[in-house]
Parts: sequence; structure tokens; C-alpha cells
Amino acid sequence: MGRSQDSFRKKEVKKKQEKKRMDKEKKKLARKDNEKRDFDSMLAYVDENGMIVSTPPDPDKKIEIKLEDIETSVPPRENIDKNEKRTGVVSFFNDSKGYGFIRDSETRESIFVHANNLNTAIKEGNRVSFETEMGKKGLAAVHVELLK
Repeated sequence: MGRSQDSFRKKEVKKKQEKKRMDKEKKKLARKDNEKRDFDSMLAYVDENGMIVSTPPDPDKKIEIKLEDIETSVPPRENIDKNEKRTGVVSFFNDSKGYGFIRDSETRESIFVHANNLNTAIKEGNRVSFETEMGKKGLAAVHVELLK
């Protein structure tokens, strides 16, 4: 009887392939076992605090909300007097591009300012007085004057 034609390397490769095939078969069987779960065990609920929980909400705690009460945008500003003189500090101004922002002293909001609306030259850190009007994208400062 002659020697086997399989070298040591060939035997090792066959062992690795067989082990890989067996591992794959085990994983396949494990996946099949996991797929037998029911739909209710996969559901998640959101409680009144916004946390995800596994228990359904209590119907007694249900709150009715009217559709009209839900706001999906920013509410309009009704209390802004456009002709009122306001004061603020220039938080950013780019001379080369000709625009910047003024931080309002009262409301602490940033208001856009363009170089065309300036009565005097301004730079960052200056205290200014200004009026506001509605621009393309929101409030814009007009009639901007440097305060001393």
C-alpha cells in the first residue's frame, strides 16, 4: 500500500474548511431559533417622559391633545415695536463682506446688520443704537448709529 497523496498542509486546509462549515451551520441553527420569537416581544413603547420602555402605556393616563394646540413652527413675534430705538453691542462685523451681527442688550438675541444700513462705521465691541425691521430671513438692524 502506498503513501497518502495528501500532504500535511492539505490536511490542515481541509480541517479548517470543515471547522468553518460546522461553525456556519451552528450560526444558521441559532438564527432559526431566534426567529421563532413573537411580534409582541419585539415591540417598544414610549412613556410620558419620552423614555423607551417594554410595557404598554396605561390607558387611564391618556391625555387628549387638540390638533390646533400643536405648533410646528416658530410662533410669530407680536410684541416687537419696529420703530423703537434699541441698543446693543456689535458681536461680529466683517468689513470686507459688509455684514455682521449685533447682540441686543435687552433680549440678548443676535440681529443681522448690513453695511448699507449703517450711518457710521462700526467694528466689533462697539455699543450701537438701532431700529429693527423684518428682512428676508428674520430681523435686521437699520439706522445703526455708534453710541459714545
